[in-house]
Amino acid sequence: MPATLLSGREAADALLATLKPKVKKLDPKLVVVQVGDDPASASYIKQKFKSCEAVGMRSEHRHLKEDVSLEELMKTVEELNTNPDVTGFIVQVPLPAHLQSHVPQIVRATDPRKDVDGFGAYNLGKMFLSQEFEHLPPATPGGIIALLEHYKIGIEGKHVVVVGRSNTVGKPIAVMLLNRNATVTVCHRHTKDLGAITRQADILIVAVGKAGLITGDMVKEGVVVIDVGMNKTEKGLVGDCDFDSVSKKASAITPVPGGVGPMTVASLIRNCVRAAERMKSAML
Repeated sequence: MPATLLSGREAADALLATLKPKVKKLDPKLVVVQVGDDPASASYIKQKFKSCEAVGMRSEHRHLKEDVSLEELMKTVEELNTNPDVTGFIVQVPLPAHLQSHVPQIVRATDPRKDVDGFGAYNLGKMFLSQEFEHLPPATPGGIIALLEHYKIGIEGKHVVVVGRSNTVGKPIAVMLLNRNATVTVCHRHTKDLGAITRQADILIVAVGKAGLITGDMVKEGVVVIDVGMNKTEKGLVGDCDFDSVSKKASAITPVPGGVGPMTVASLIRNCVRAAERMKSAML
C-alpha cells in the first residue's frame, strides 16, 4: 500500500481557517524585518505575507539595506518592541555576513511577548515545563506537531527518533514530543550506526540539511516520516530522505516541498494570534 502523503498545504489551510475569526476579533499585526536581498529569504517572506492575507492579518515589511549597521538594526528591533501596534515580529535569517554572528544578541533583544519565531530563551524555557506552557514555540516544531494532529497520528507511547539537534528544530521538537508522552531519541553527526537507531522509529523526524541522508534500508515498515530538510540539487528541492526508497516502506511521509514548509508559516501566524491573545489578557 503506498504511503499517505502528509500535505502541509492542506493542513496549513485548515489551521489558518481556524485562525481567521480570531484575527478578525484581535486585529494583530506581524512585522518582518529583512536585511539585504537574499533570494531564499524573499521567497519565505512572500509566503508569510500570503498567509497573512489568507487570514486577514495586517503585516508590514521592513526592508533594510544589505550594509545596515548592527546599531541601526538594533534600533529597529527596539522600535518594534515598544510599538503598541505591533503584535509580533521576526528578523529574517540568514543575515548578511557582518551581522550573522550577532543573531543571538538580536534574539535576546526581542521582547518575549513579540517573539513569534519562538527563538528566545524565555519562550524556549517555558516549553520545558509542560505542553500547557508552549505559548510561543518555534514555528517549525509547532508546525510539525500541528501536522501530526491534523492527520490524527498519535504521539503518546510512540518511539520518535529525531535526527538533528539544532536549537530551531531538533531540540525543541524533542521537548514538545516528550511533553506529549513520546519516547524520544535524538541523533546527530556523532551518532554511531545511525541506521540501527532510525530503524527503531515509529515516527522519524529528520532535520539535518543533507540530501538523501536517510534511505529505505534505514527505516522500518510502517514508519511515519517527517522530512524537514530543504536541499537544492540539480533535480530541484529535495529533503533529507531519499523519497523513492523511504516512501516504499513508510505508512505516511511528508513531500518536499509542500510538507513541513507551509506548516512552519502557518505556525508563525498562529503564534502571532496567540501573542495578541496574551497581550489582551496582559499575560506573559
